[in-house]
Amino acid sequence: MHSGEAITSVKNQYARHAVPYVIGLLVAFGLAFYSIVAAITLFVGTLIFFIYQQVTIRRERKAWEQYVHSLSHRIEDVGKEALTGMPIGILVFDEARRISWFNEQSRLIFELEMELGISIDSIHSAFTELIEEEEDEATIEVGDRVYRVLYNKEYQTLYLFDMTDEAEIEQKYSETQTVIGVLYLDNYDEMSTAVDEQVRSEINRRVTVLLNQWAQKYHIYMRRTAADRFFLVMNERTLSELENNRFSILDEVREATKEHKIPLTLSIGIGCGETTLTELGNLSQSSLDLGLGRGGDQVVVKRHNGKVRFFGGKTNPTEKRTRVRARVISNSMRDLIRESSRVLIMGHKNPDMDSLGASIGIMKLAEFVGREAYVVIPAGETSVGIQRLVSEVENDEELYSRFLTEFEAQPLIDEQTLLVVVDTHRPSLVISRDILDRAERVVVIDHHRRGEEFIEDPVLVYMEPYASSTCELVTELIEYQAGTRKLSILEATSLLAGMVVDTKGFTLRTGSRTFDAASFLRIQGADTVLVQHFMRQDLDSYIEQSHILENTDIYSDGMAIAVASDDEVHHQVLIAQSADQLLNMEGVKASFVIAILPDGRTGISARSLGDVNVQVIMEMLDGGGHLTNAATQLNVSREQAKTLLQEAIDHYMTDETEGEDSE
Repeated sequence: MHSGEAITSVKNQYARHAVPYVIGLLVAFGLAFYSIVAAITLFVGTLIFFIYQQVTIRRERKAWEQYVHSLSHRIEDVGKEALTGMPIGILVFDEARRISWFNEQSRLIFELEMELGISIDSIHSAFTELIEEEEDEATIEVGDRVYRVLYNKEYQTLYLFDMTDEAEIEQKYSETQTVIGVLYLDNYDEMSTAVDEQVRSEINRRVTVLLNQWAQKYHIYMRRTAADRFFLVMNERTLSELENNRFSILDEVREATKEHKIPLTLSIGIGCGETTLTELGNLSQSSLDLGLGRGGDQVVVKRHNGKVRFFGGKTNPTEKRTRVRARVISNSMRDLIRESSRVLIMGHKNPDMDSLGASIGIMKLAEFVGREAYVVIPAGETSVGIQRLVSEVENDEELYSRFLTEFEAQPLIDEQTLLVVVDTHRPSLVISRDILDRAERVVVIDHHRRGEEFIEDPVLVYMEPYASSTCELVTELIEYQAGTRKLSILEATSLLAGMVVDTKGFTLRTGSRTFDAASFLRIQGADTVLVQHFMRQDLDSYIEQSHILENTDIYSDGMAIAVASDDEVHHQVLIAQSADQLLNMEGVKASFVIAILPDGRTGISARSLGDVNVQVIMEMLDGGGHLTNAATQLNVSREQAKTLLQEAIDHYMTDETEGEDSE
């Protein structure tokens, strides 16, 4: 209430009290004309009552004033007690962020001889971040206590509330959250068929004993649901312990069975987070699928919030695919192509021989089935090898007419168009994200280990991380559909070139199936001389590569890092070739080449001979690839990229591999 309103209210109150007496005086004045005695009596009575009322009002007012005065003192005392005695720390600071007032509780919290004028930043580092970022609150730890800090910007005051008990309850609640896992023996079937019954029983017994001891040690509920599968239930505290020791059970099982022809490896998928048991079960299964898609012999921990962590996966996976699966996929591809109006094939950005060769192979597969197919190629500059291949294709008018740019391919997309993505499964890496988003039916064929980013809802996925290349996979699909039909020399050569490039001349990631596929292509007329023509390096590229390798340092235990000049731009293929060349040096276990790409980003190409899993290192930098062949692109400078790479190598060397946030 404003002062003017208060005065008006008081005046109205006095006016109401005066009305009876005014009426009494007026009546007394009127009686004076009839009886002076009656008038005087009424006047005196009215006056007595008026005086009595005034005395009573003054007495009540004085008592009220005394009560208000007493209450004000009590409130003031309570306020002082709250500021000084309540278990709440209060810090007041000035514009220079120096303490201008504090209460006794603040001194007890920080156990300091606090003085007026000291910097608020010197008390706790979290205060600096809270004030500079103008946050409303934060949680800090002081000793073994936890405090919630509230920041009042207007009065430049910090309030500290002890939340230790609540934090302990929250931690206990978090530690007892249910975690569900699925443990899978990766190559149990292969082991069962490769060894005799006595050896198989011994391996099975040894592995079962190890797993039971592991489960008992960490208080894990484990039940075998199939010969090669176990169901796991634990809590968050146990999961934290397992993460801290990097799931050593992977190494223990591998070591216990390594003397046999086919050593057993484990893959574990774990689902955790605050969600329903049904969702936890789905998370654990999807985690296992992700781990198996990346080659097995690893643990994938997936939280409900989308965060994923990987453990293990540092060994070269053994080949587990069968020709039965290849035949099934080939038949499924045939049916999908027949149901389609046309087929579009698309690889990854900055296409290499494997990407373009596989695209040509799928185009030929569609032709065998009787559907027109088109290969989407990038409109920008490509590597020298790809330019040579395209130049050869231009000599074949029929084949070249099937090559389209993104703009030319757009009108061909309808509800029945089948899009086949080859040599990648990450939507961010395809040549055209718009084509991918518009296509309703997508097939993914890739030989890279699966990452968390994946094309949504494909109708068919053929991912084999054990294959040498995507061209090898496509060649096997063609074998089951070719019959008496043949590939042209250029088509067969394109597929063979992709295999040669990705295997570095059949020296890395090469299995018996690789040579079988290469033999089929040679029978079809693949020209090895033409393959060498595609792969030949011109003098300018060789000199450019030499300049890159001049700035090479051995960072740690055979990890060679070459950093290109800052004023030069290099193509991704040349960077990869430089990493391959660096790997040939004596004592180099893994090579990393850092250079500026044509799009302005900083590219890193990584290679190894198999002892170092460069895929894991590149995944820490949002990249990916294979155990021996990986890469990434970063929006940072070369120096920053080198620092990030060294940190990733350090994490890898200390076995502290972490996964990324899904989208």
